[in-house]
Parts: sequence; structure tokens; C-alpha cells
Amino acid sequence: MRICVYCASSQHADPEYRQAARSLGILLAEAGCHIVYGGGGSGSMGALADGALQAGGEITGILPRFMDELEWGHSGLTCLQRVESMRERKQQMLLDSDAVVALPGGCGTLEELFEVITLKRLGLYFQPIILLDTRSYFTPLTEYLQHSIDEHFMNPEHAGMWQRVAQPQDVLPAIRGTPPCHEDARSVAAVHPD
Repeated sequence: MRICVYCASSQHADPEYRQAARSLGILLAEAGCHIVYGGGGSGSMGALADGALQAGGEITGILPRFMDELEWGHSGLTCLQRVESMRERKQQMLLDSDAVVALPGGCGTLEELFEVITLKRLGLYFQPIILLDTRSYFTPLTEYLQHSIDEHFMNPEHAGMWQRVAQPQDVLPAIRGTPPCHEDARSVAAVHPD
């Protein structure tokens, strides 16, 4: 499996976030998954990569050239692909992925997550989307999304586009247990009346 992981570069967040990222890297590598992520060397990004490499896994980083020039990339990856823009980075990370896993992060991580949820809603992405809810980070976000459904900006069916799990060891079972996405996703993309 090729797993796209969205995660943060902050070194200042609680260490529990980096520990969970490292554990996820180890677990995915041990399961034979190829990890694709943003290519960074610090924070949860670096911890994810270090865990995967420690377990002998393959991990590809997709890094915009300006970040490479700032030496923000991880130096020991299986493969580091340099791209011209943030937009190209997101596209390459998602390309041919069998699932997306979002770890806690800031505006960049949330922007990536909302883009893939939007793509799934529009029937342009059909794979599982898993939120690793370390320290209950994603709980307010999923409550907000439910509020969006309650206020009829999204349909009730849209709540099934993602799953929230508590621990790194829950990620792969959640991916494997996700029912296939309906090819007719566009039939419920627009908000329908009650």
C-alpha cells in the first residue's frame, strides 16, 4: 500500500504528537507500506520518517524547492522529490495513494486535509481518509464538520468520508475496514433538501 501522510513540522508541540508520528512510521513500515509525506525533517514529519527508516521502510518526501533551499528536508529518506510549488507537492503526495492519514498539524496540514475531503466529496478521490486523533486534536474539527452537516452545508452521507482513530495502531485496521467509496459520490456532492 502507498500511504499519504499529512503531518506538521513544529518542534514546539507536545512531544506526544512526535511519539505518535514515529510509532505510525514504524507500524506502516513493518506492514510493508510505502509512505509518502511532505519531506520535512523536523516535528512530526521528521519523527514519522525516522520511525519508518528505523523499521527498514520506504518513505518518499515531496519537498518544494524553496524548502529544500532552506534545508528543511529530511536528509535520510528513501527518495526525496523536489517540486516547484506547494500545489505540485500536494498533487504528487496524493498521486496513486491507497489512503490518506492526517496527523495533527497547523494550517498547512488542515489545508491538505480539507482538500482531500473536498476531492472525495466531488468523486475525485475514493480512498480512505483517517484522522489520527492524538490528544483528541481532531475532536473539535469533527464536531465542527458535524455542525456543518447539521446546518445543511454538507449532507449526512458526507460524515462517512473520514474516520477518526485514537492510536497509531488503529490506523491500518481503519484503512482496511473502510468500505469502498461509491463511484456515484457526485450524486450526493450537492446538498439535498431534507
